[in-house]
Formats: sequence, structure tokens, C-alpha cells
Amino acid sequence: MFDWKKPTVQMLGRWQPWHEGHQALFKRCVQKTGQVMIQVRDVHQSSGGEGQDDNPFDWDLVCKNIEDGLTKDDFSRGIQYEIMLVPNIVNITYGRGVGYAFEEEVLYNWFNPWRRRLG
Repeated sequence: MFDWKKPTVQMLGRWQPWHEGHQALFKRCVQKTGQVMIQVRDVHQSSGGEGQDDNPFDWDLVCKNIEDGLTKDDFSRGIQYEIMLVPNIVNITYGRGVGYAFEEEVLYNWFNPWRRRLG
């Protein structure tokens, strides 16, 4: 059961569409704390920012795509992850000593061959 008091990794994105890179990122995230909150930016048919104008999938389809993808690797909504709709967040600001970290996960793929392969 997803525990709202347990340390949790946050994944914030458009997920237009959910793909293998997102799947690999999720696997890294869930290894950190055992559960992940996937936050879906509400950008359907609007701009998500510069270079992010193609947002054809609505909330229901984004959720279905995420669940279908994660089910293939035996992850279950309500156990290892939850999905939350959030506003079109374009900036994250924090003060010092907030009790969490920002981490960039670099995944090697065919369009980023100069990055070294991680895991």
C-alpha cells in the first residue's frame, strides 16, 4: 500500500507520451525509496513551455499510458506509485535546509550518445 508518510521520490513531467525512457527513470526512482509520486503537469492542448507545445494526451490517457507501461514491469498503482494531476508547473523554487534533494538522472539513449551509460 502506498504510504503517504513514507519518504517518496517525486517525478514531475508532461508524460506526452509515457515511453521507455520514462520507464527506466521510474525504475531508478523506485529503487531509492520504494515508492514514487508521478505528477502529471496539466498541459493538455496547451504549451508546456518552450519546445513543449505538442501535448495531445488528456489526463485519462496519460494515466492509462503510465499504468499500462508500469504494469508490464509488475508495478502497481497504489502500491509502488501514485499519479497526481498538478498545474502547469514551470519553475520549482526552494529555500535552504528543506529536507529534500534535486537530482538529475542521466539515461543513455540513441539521441544522447555522448552521455555515458548509467546502469
